[in-house]
Amino acid sequence: MGIKSFQGARVEITRTYHRPIAVADYMSRKLVTFTPEQTLLEVMETFMRYRITGAPVVDENGKLIGIISDSDCMKQISEGRYFNMPIGDMTVARYMSTEVMTIQGDTTIFDAATRFHRTRHRRFPVVENGFLIGQISRKDVMLATLKLSGHNWRG
Repeated sequence: MGIKSFQGARVEITRTYHRPIAVADYMSRKLVTFTPEQTLLEVMETFMRYRITGAPVVDENGKLIGIISDSDCMKQISEGRYFNMPIGDMTVARYMSTEVMTIQGDTTIFDAATRFHRTRHRRFPVVENGFLIGQISRKDVMLATLKLSGHNWRG
């Protein structure tokens, strides 16, 4: 007599994990934005009020057209001293950066982390068809990593 197995046929268990790892899952959606017509004084007041260091600039339709940062403001404050230029007359359109590095919402947070590591950027606007839909920051990526720390990161 041979040995009989009392186990039935093995069924392969398939587990599906729905782990949000896309930029869109962790980006900020409620953003402070500026228009090109606003003044640098308004920008600085807003930066102080919300304790931020930069924000996207959008047109009347919500399309991303630039970004304004505290560095842009510092440059104008510094130069204004030499040229006796009142900062209140300076508009965002004149001083914003128009070469904006953006990111797509379906990019993984790991790819976003790589982009942050390779650049000195603190934030990336998230766009869809040219329209601003959110923003991801270094802090958002770190928070996402903490939430995922108990999971297998492959995938």
